[in-house]
Amino acid sequence: MDLTNASKINSSILLGIVNEKLRLECDSFDDLISTYEMDMEGVIGKLDTLGYHYDPLTNQFKSYTR
Repeated sequence: MDLTNASKINSSILLGIVNEKLRLECDSFDDLISTYEMDMEGVIGKLDTLGYHYDPLTNQFKSYTR
């Protein structure tokens, strides 16, 4: 799957893909961004609209209360 243009992927699907890649392949969010040549701000912004932010301690995007 081409992850370079995250803006074209449904936000909920992107969340699942990103968390799966973080769990199975990448040691950090920076590693994920570098490996898949993704737009960091685009991914963060898109997942923020769902109410998720990156937690480096668990290496996953988790929901937060607004």
